[in-house]
Amino acid sequence: MTPSPATSATHLVLIPSYNPGELVFETVSRARERWSPVWVVVDGSTDGTAERLEAMAEHDPGLRVLRLPVNSGKGAAVLHALDAADQAGFTHVLTMDSDGQHPAHLIPAFMEASQQRPDAMILGRPVFDASAPLLRVRGRKVSNWWANLETLWSGIGDSLYGFRVYPVAPLRQIMHGQRWMRRFDFDPEAVVRLAWAGVAPINLSAPVRYLNEDEGGVSHFNYWRDNKLLTWMHTRLFLGFLLRLPRLLANRFLR
Repeated sequence: MTPSPATSATHLVLIPSYNPGELVFETVSRARERWSPVWVVVDGSTDGTAERLEAMAEHDPGLRVLRLPVNSGKGAAVLHALDAADQAGFTHVLTMDSDGQHPAHLIPAFMEASQQRPDAMILGRPVFDASAPLLRVRGRKVSNWWANLETLWSGIGDSLYGFRVYPVAPLRQIMHGQRWMRRFDFDPEAVVRLAWAGVAPINLSAPVRYLNEDEGGVSHFNYWRDNKLLTWMHTRLFLGFLLRLPRLLANRFLR
């Protein structure tokens, strides 16, 4: 028997989705088994999944589908949902990918950690198995090193893993305050800027599934384009870090 999903008036699950393929329906169903409400932000998908997700939502009051007319990037999709969540009175969102990589069964544990520490961000720390591409595993170590330098090693376990709980108010304020963080740069820049704003990270281990094409896996990651984007992101974050360094040092030594 499928257990009834946990519910919350303050915390929701948010799934940004762009041409995800068939796995999105399994992802959404598994999330709904564990939590209510679940929101899916369809970021200009052209693969027919938007209409099928809306059909699911017609028969499920715990599921809501938001649609953007054109693909604008993960960060833009998340911000669109953050604004709607804030208007609806939600204070926290758990983000997870639509492609089946993230562990839906851990949603309640992450939500409980957030409810115990609503001032913090709850960050997934990925546990890789043999399916993880070695190039991706090694490459993220570079981004993680930079993110920790830019925050004076404030405790960010992983800067790229998108299975995490954000407090809505500070993240909205940060994103509306500048024009970055709208695409693949969203996840790492969000944790750095939230750390700068005084939002403490709490790390929880979580497995990652890398699915191949035969398993229905869909990846929009472009090695050269997205690493170029990350390089530019860390360049501007490092400059911001230098400007904030006296305050960051003062905060570190005054704790």
